[in-house]
Amino acid sequence: MDAVRDYVTQRREQHESELAEWIAVPSISATGEGMPAAARYAEELVGRSGLTPSVVDTGGWPLVTGHAAGPPGSPHVVIYGHYDVQPPGPAAEWHSPPVTATVPRGRVHGRGTRDNKGQLLAPLPGMRALRDTAGGPPCTVTVLLDGEEEMGSPNLSGTLAGMRDELAADLVVWSDGPVHESGEPTVVLGVRGIVSFEIAVNAANAPLHSGNWGGVAPNPAWELVWLLSTIRTPDGRIAVDGFDDGALPLGPTERAALDALPLDVDAALAGAGLDRMDAPADRPLGDRLALPTFTINSLTCLDGGDHRTVIPATAVARCDMRLVGGQRSDTAIAALRAHLAAHLPHAELRLTRGVMEASRTPIDAPHTQTIVAALGAAYGRSAVLVPALGGSLPIASLSEGLGLPCYGVPLANVDERNHAPNENLELRRFHDGIVGCAAVLCALGSVTP
Repeated sequence: MDAVRDYVTQRREQHESELAEWIAVPSISATGEGMPAAARYAEELVGRSGLTPSVVDTGGWPLVTGHAAGPPGSPHVVIYGHYDVQPPGPAAEWHSPPVTATVPRGRVHGRGTRDNKGQLLAPLPGMRALRDTAGGPPCTVTVLLDGEEEMGSPNLSGTLAGMRDELAADLVVWSDGPVHESGEPTVVLGVRGIVSFEIAVNAANAPLHSGNWGGVAPNPAWELVWLLSTIRTPDGRIAVDGFDDGALPLGPTERAALDALPLDVDAALAGAGLDRMDAPADRPLGDRLALPTFTINSLTCLDGGDHRTVIPATAVARCDMRLVGGQRSDTAIAALRAHLAAHLPHAELRLTRGVMEASRTPIDAPHTQTIVAALGAAYGRSAVLVPALGGSLPIASLSEGLGLPCYGVPLANVDERNHAPNENLELRRFHDGIVGCAAVLCALGSVTP
């Protein structure tokens, strides 16, 4: 690893230039902007790093793969990332052009710096370092670069099912999301699933004058508010029968790991501009991250223009449900449909993007301690173990679909502003991540089967 560290230090400018070039390639899967060129760039990037590249047709945006054989009998590690990004959002809120990497105060800014181009890039120079300093990877590696994650990865599971032979691996490592709020190196064992949808309530065929029609015509905004109030109770409980069927409770080791996480809750709230927590206030923060949620993302009344004194014709709530290990999206969706039918039959439920299932890898899975120890050695301080990430990724396509234990090694700073203007990645974390990813592969390669 000393040789790898020296290699990375000597090539800092090269790696930063490579990241800047990657950020400058648009890859917005939702609109298609730049996606063909981004797939070609990802293929070239994989080949540049000593892996044999391939572009796999998914029926949507392609999956870019790379493969490098390790010593006979060594573990086979799959590395997952995604090369598509979110739309830039409001241009006026960016401090710099979103598809041009800028580097103020040790951070690189631009869409995809953290989510996920910077984090998927880090293992590739790490592979190069191992190739050039040790003659090749210490274990067999297959890289999977998803082009549809920001759309919910609708084609990933089906595509991977057709690749079972080449993905007969031992484990998966992915880098996404921020490190733990403490800033320490982090290993994550699970992700929540997500279902995104709209609940729409319609009434008249056009907005109506609130004086002439008030008290006569039904107001879909009021109906929607009343409906939403039946879904979640004031103390935070989701009151949809059957919604959490199958949800797995935290085991003793998972609860102990969550309780052991170093976190100043008051400071974390203050950093987000908050002066209170969601109900119930006495529930431990770790428990919150392991529980399902129902979130209202936005409320809209379609009244045909600016604010006027009308009864709107349509009211829409855009929402998401985050699911935990053991829950199934189809069960949660069916429970919600039944709840709407019972409380407001004319409300309409519309799914708005691909569904991601929850994934959970047990703490006592074979490679957990190896990866935690490797990161700790690479960073010179202990890594923290997080049983579940608050966010969602299509990891279930690998953990459930292929039966592989999956380990998250996030590399981004906590304040990375992913999906928002001024997304950023601390450069020190990018360079440290290259070393950390190489260290994990070396540690896995040294494990005796």
